[in-house]
Amino acid sequence: MNESSLVARGDATAIARILANDHVADIVEALNREPREIATELLCEVPFERLVEIFDQPELDGASELVEALPRVKAGRLLAAMSVDRAADISRHLAEPARSELLDGLAPPLRATLLTILGYPEGSAASIMTTEYVSVPSDWTVGRTLDHIRKVERTRQTVYAIYVVDPRTHVLVRSTGLRRLITGEPDDPIMAIAPDRLPVTVSPLTDREKVAHLISKYDLLAVPVVENGKILGIVTVDDIIDTMIEETTQDVHRFGGMEALEEPYMKMSFLAMIQKRAGWLCALFISEMLTANAMQSYEGELEKAVVLTLFIPLIMSSGGNSGSQATSLVIRALALREIGLGDWWRVALRELPAGLVLGSILGVVGVCRITLWQYLGLYDYGPHWQLIAATVGAALIGIVTFGSLSGSMLPFALKRIGFDPASASAPFVATLVDVTGLVIYFSVALVILRGTLL
Repeated sequence: MNESSLVARGDATAIARILANDHVADIVEALNREPREIATELLCEVPFERLVEIFDQPELDGASELVEALPRVKAGRLLAAMSVDRAADISRHLAEPARSELLDGLAPPLRATLLTILGYPEGSAASIMTTEYVSVPSDWTVGRTLDHIRKVERTRQTVYAIYVVDPRTHVLVRSTGLRRLITGEPDDPIMAIAPDRLPVTVSPLTDREKVAHLISKYDLLAVPVVENGKILGIVTVDDIIDTMIEETTQDVHRFGGMEALEEPYMKMSFLAMIQKRAGWLCALFISEMLTANAMQSYEGELEKAVVLTLFIPLIMSSGGNSGSQATSLVIRALALREIGLGDWWRVALRELPAGLVLGSILGVVGVCRITLWQYLGLYDYGPHWQLIAATVGAALIGIVTFGSLSGSMLPFALKRIGFDPASASAPFVATLVDVTGLVIYFSVALVILRGTLL
C-alpha cells in the first residue's frame, strides 16, 4: 500500500515511524514525491532529532514552506537545532511575517549570526558559509587541540579542517587538516604541524562560482571566509556542490531559452510554467520574424529560382548549429575560468579557422548530395545544377564561419555589459544566425547565379 493512501486513512504516524528508520536521503526523496500537505503531515509525526536531519538536507524541496507549515514553536526549535548555514538558507526564503516571528524567537547569539549571514547578497561566499567550524589559538598543542575537537565535534559542521588564529588579535594565521593533527605528538605545538603557508581564503562578497573554483583548484574540504584577517565562517565542499548544482540548473534552463525554475518540474503549477516559458518564446518568435523580413527582401530572386528554397532549412540549421556549438564551448570555458574576458581575441582566432574548416566539410557534403541526387535521377535541379551546388557549398562555408564566430563572441559581449553569459542561449544564437544566414545565402546566389537563374 502506498504512503498517500495510508495518510488518507489517517495513518501518518505509522508511516512516520517507518520513515524514521530509513536513510535520511531516502526519506527526503520520498517526501519530495508527496504533495505539500501530505509531506507536512508526515513531518509533524517524525521524531524531532530525525526532523532536524531531514531539514538539514539541501535536497528537500520547498523546505521554507514546510517550516512555515509547522507549529511556530516546533519550527523555532528546528531552526535552532539545524546547521547554521542551512538555517540561514531556509530563513532567506521564508515569507513574512513567519520569518520575523521565527527569528525573534531564537536565542540572541544565533539570531545575530543568522541576520549577519542574511545581510550578505545571495550567491556570495558569506551567504552560504557556516560559523560552525573548529578554530584554536596558535599557542595550543596538538593534544589540547584534539581534546577540544572531541568536546565540540557534535556542534561543528566539519572537524576535518582546523583553523589556527592569533590568540590576541584572532587573525587567521594557519590552517591544517585532521590527518596532520592525529599524526603529530600530543606535546607538539599546533604551529609545528600546520603547513608553513598562509591559508587559501575568500572575502565575504566573493562569488560562489569562484569559491567552487578555489576548492577544486586547491583540493580543499572547506575554504575560510575572511574579513580584515579575521575568519567569519567557512564554506564547505558539500555546500558549494549544492549551490553549484542549483547554479547549473539555472544555466541549463536559460540556455534552453526560458526563465530558471525555482521549483521542481512536477511541483510547479501549470500557470507558473506558462509564465516562465511564454515570455521567452514570444521574444524568440518576434526575433524570428526578422527571418521573414529577410526572405521578403529576396522575393524576386526566389520567384526566379524557386530551387533555392529547397536548401533554406539546410542553410539555416547549419549556421544555428555551429553557433550553438561555439556558444556552449565558450560559456562552459568562462564558467570554469579557463578563459577570461581578455581572451576574446584568442577565441576569435581559434573559431575563425575552425568555422572555415567546418563550413568546408559541410559544403563538400552539400555539393556531393546535390551531385548524387542529380546523377541518380532522384531530383532534377535543372541545367545549371553545378552552379546551384557551388552556391550551396560556398554559402555553407560563409554561414558556418559566421555562426561559429558570432556564437563564440556573444557570451563575451553579454558578460562585458553585466549579463549572465548563459543568456546567450542556443535559441538566440540560432535566431541571429538564421537572419544573417539568409542574407549570406542569397548574396552568394546573386554572385554565382547572376546571368543564369538570376
